[in-house]
Amino acid sequence: MLTTRNYRVWAPRPENVRLHLNGETFPMTRQDGSWWTAEQRPAVGDRYGFELFDGQDWSKTIADPRSRFQPDGVHGLSGVLSADFAWTDEAWTGRILPGSVIYELHVGTFSPEGDFDGVIGRLDYLRELGVNAIELMPVQPFGGDRNWGYDGVLWHAVHAGYGGPEGLKRLVDACHNAGIAVYLDVVYNHFGPDGNYNGMFAPYTSGGSTGWGEVVNVNGPDSDEVRSYILDSVEQWFQEFHIDGLRLDAVHSLDDSGAIPLLEQMAVLADSISATTGTPRSLIAESDLNDPRVITSREGGGYGLHGQWVDDIHHALHALVSGERNGYYSDFGDTATLASTLERVFHHTGQLSTFRGRRHGREVRRDVTPASRFVTYTTTHDQTGNRAIGDRPSMNLSPAQQLLKAAVIYCSPYTPMLFMGEEYGATTPFTFFCSHTDEELNRLTSEGRKREFARLGWDPEVIPTPSEESTFEVSKLDWNFTQAQENILHGYQTLLRLRRELGMSQPDLMALEVSHGPEWIAMANGEGLLIANFNDTDVEVPHGGELIYSFTSPEVRETSTVLDAFGFAILWRPNEIETV
Repeated sequence: MLTTRNYRVWAPRPENVRLHLNGETFPMTRQDGSWWTAEQRPAVGDRYGFELFDGQDWSKTIADPRSRFQPDGVHGLSGVLSADFAWTDEAWTGRILPGSVIYELHVGTFSPEGDFDGVIGRLDYLRELGVNAIELMPVQPFGGDRNWGYDGVLWHAVHAGYGGPEGLKRLVDACHNAGIAVYLDVVYNHFGPDGNYNGMFAPYTSGGSTGWGEVVNVNGPDSDEVRSYILDSVEQWFQEFHIDGLRLDAVHSLDDSGAIPLLEQMAVLADSISATTGTPRSLIAESDLNDPRVITSREGGGYGLHGQWVDDIHHALHALVSGERNGYYSDFGDTATLASTLERVFHHTGQLSTFRGRRHGREVRRDVTPASRFVTYTTTHDQTGNRAIGDRPSMNLSPAQQLLKAAVIYCSPYTPMLFMGEEYGATTPFTFFCSHTDEELNRLTSEGRKREFARLGWDPEVIPTPSEESTFEVSKLDWNFTQAQENILHGYQTLLRLRRELGMSQPDLMALEVSHGPEWIAMANGEGLLIANFNDTDVEVPHGGELIYSFTSPEVRETSTVLDAFGFAILWRPNEIETV
């Protein structure tokens, strides 16, 4: 629905459509074969929906698939809001991915308020931490009050419980005035199960399953309109909401074999908006493909996205520090793998993945690919929340181990991302939670998770029930820090400051030098040299010099350093480091 036109909706499936507007019903006329139009024009304050006739019965009133506002949730009427907003971010010139430090957060659990205004209240904290970009987990409407956001069904709207469209604009405006960019996590690979009526209108999906829902129709009959639905959403976030970048969820689940892929269309749109506004817009993919074509330029035969998450570095680091080797960690767990992955980005570059049972991945051209295009992390919402009880690494690791992992990520040349709370060693879990309006759906969701983790040896009785409010409440961050947490926070602040001061966000991967021994790695980047011990006893590393920073108490000598258990040291970088 566009406020500059009459009410209209794309609906090739029903035999008839009528408009429900402010308590009255009006006929609609089919035009252009599949679009229906009413004589009435939208006005601010309208509440409306559509009723569909399948040849026998009229449906209940359901929301506009292009709804911009759902004040009563996904099962309620759509609303019309003014697109006007008193922006004050005229001085904001944007932020490119190189040099960014991203902070991923869930709006509902980040602050006690659980809304956009609650995030605004902690922007000074984020800035002092060293963050200059935030990434919001999805904020599109979902069924119920509590959800991670990946069950969204209306891709042009904003969840009313967080503050709706106006609240999101207030947050973006405040962030820009604080020098912080805003990334929005968006899900275009499936629709959520609660409140998804779009299929009654048109073939938004094409059958088959992604594991979360039906495959979105981006390449079958009528897919042109589905692509427009998605691209119009992308344009809306960039243009009307001043969003700086989008994180595209699980792009490997898009069934797209077209000559011009949807991802490429998105990149062209983002670059066009960047050029016309003078403010950079970025696209970051979550991809399980280990395929550098995602971020390779269009001129070079790639999709032209600006960045992608890198799970392999996370897996290598997590497995080495935690000792976990199950599931997709099975190919990781030693210093040689971590060193190689830090240097090459992907561990799997065409060799066998034992977890997948096949060859996987493709090599990154280090000589032409900027390091900043790869987003790295010690954990994410997935790596924490998709565990059986949502336990954070900080709930299982010592402060020294936590800072060791952070040092590896922040001393690398890749774009770093934090997951909310890790910077002070939060001891609250981040569990999987939802509150579907259908109790049967809640039951099936809970039973499915219990079965899944029971196969991995977990007692089903300890798996939190996603729909219980307590599961959501325990996931809220506790902002009352202990002294140990204050120490961890200071360590994170120091590491992020040194990253800037030592020029560790330099883009040239060929300038990165990594060596290792059985228990340690050394990584020379910018003006700094990180040496790190992954053993639970002291280790002597054959690199010494002048100490810049350590969280523990290393013994730094002229040509070697004794590191404490799980300790690290950042030294001034020598001209070269020895390959061991």
